[in-house]
Amino acid sequence: MSFPILGPKENSVFRFDNSYTRLPEHFFASVYPEPVEGPTLLKFNTALADELGIEADESDPVRLAAILAGNVVPAGASPIAMAYAGHQFGNFVPQLGDGRAILLGEVVDKAGRRRDIQLKGAGPTPFSRRGDGRAALGPVLREYIVSEAMHALGVPATRALAAVATGEQVYRENVEQGAVFVRVAASHVRVGTFQFFAARGDTDGVRTLADYVIERHYPELKDSDDRYLALLRAVAFAQADLIAKWMGIGFIHGVMNTDNMTVSGETIDFGPCAFLDEYDAMKVFSSIDQMGRYAYRNQPGIGQWNIARLAECLLPLLDENEEKAVEGANAVLKAFGERFQAAWLGVFRRKIGLGREAEGDGELVQALLGAMHEGEADFTLAFRRLADAAEGHDDGFLSTFKDPAKAIDWLGRWRERLGAEDLGGAARAAAMRSVNPAIIPRNHRIQEAIAAANYGDLSFFERLLQALEKPFEERPEFADYMLPPKAEERVTQTFCGT
Repeated sequence: MSFPILGPKENSVFRFDNSYTRLPEHFFASVYPEPVEGPTLLKFNTALADELGIEADESDPVRLAAILAGNVVPAGASPIAMAYAGHQFGNFVPQLGDGRAILLGEVVDKAGRRRDIQLKGAGPTPFSRRGDGRAALGPVLREYIVSEAMHALGVPATRALAAVATGEQVYRENVEQGAVFVRVAASHVRVGTFQFFAARGDTDGVRTLADYVIERHYPELKDSDDRYLALLRAVAFAQADLIAKWMGIGFIHGVMNTDNMTVSGETIDFGPCAFLDEYDAMKVFSSIDQMGRYAYRNQPGIGQWNIARLAECLLPLLDENEEKAVEGANAVLKAFGERFQAAWLGVFRRKIGLGREAEGDGELVQALLGAMHEGEADFTLAFRRLADAAEGHDDGFLSTFKDPAKAIDWLGRWRERLGAEDLGGAARAAAMRSVNPAIIPRNHRIQEAIAAANYGDLSFFERLLQALEKPFEERPEFADYMLPPKAEERVTQTFCGT
């Protein structure tokens, strides 16, 4: 197979400014994508490309596909695989790294934000651990759908720039079509990146990485006297806020390993992720999560656990006195819990239409969730239809429960609480509809799109993306995407796809 072609400067679609490759050489491995036989552009995110300042000639999809698949490496690119370690389901692995992902380079977008451009499934790297470095079509389309849905739902997440078919097969449990996913991220630095250096006793590496993260993501901390403790707190708060938003849309990440937690506060890696249908706090979809470690309810605690692992890496930087360093780290872990509780309650206050804080609001939310669990109410529709109840129309809300009796009792308590606020029903309902989506990427709809795409039909994929562009609107042409799955449509397991 031929070596990738370096594109002439004047034809480069990216304006690269690569900062990570200016770090010490042991932070990454230089590696070129491995060309594929017949790259075909499946989807290109024109709006995101414009945001990034990418000059892509969509009239030449053959060349664009070659670039996005890695067959043509544009001028200015510095392709690398990043080194990192991580706790996977609680077990520490000292070396993981980008096994099937290659960071092509960085661009500074039109808003002045630095963004990574990464090819996922572009071939083996020194971190592939005997893997083929490839991606299958299904996981690529899943990540495209969910990452763009999360963005539309207002949840910080990596973005999808493109999906490219490779014209080759990949071998997993079955033979599948190969594809490359082009991911955009604020950065790909993870908690596991810090763990890579800490595990080797490389305190200088930890410090260099911490300084890099401060410069890139938290520049306001540069002049802080306790900049590394401030960094730990900033990352902790970003994750607490992020997970609160996950909980508000019924999102289950599925594989919250430390190598899947970014320090930027973006959601990353959508392998076995899923969304709740009927509410169940202990719901697990991921086929690899046998013990329910990453169940819906457990996500805040796991987030805090992951931050504790980051704190361990940063301890040598926090204070020369180990006791004081531990004291500072423990204060941040305590603050994480407080921050999450406040963020979570804020999310759910807005979901049930409360504009002000009052004692007992948390209990009121928990009572609703308890009724939803007992009544097997659909998570998304119950909150969406509660907005109708704010205007006096209870039937839609109650219809989401198999047994609405407890929901009726809760409505009385809710209306009593609403009476303490001076806000009209129509205004409250509008506010609730602005935070409670009508459409989410339901598991069975994602599977439907992937199944059709495996037979060459991308129409389901395209239509689902269109529906998810405006998740807070009820558009008649996408009414079917609001419905929960029928019994025979239920998805009970999701898979990593690695």
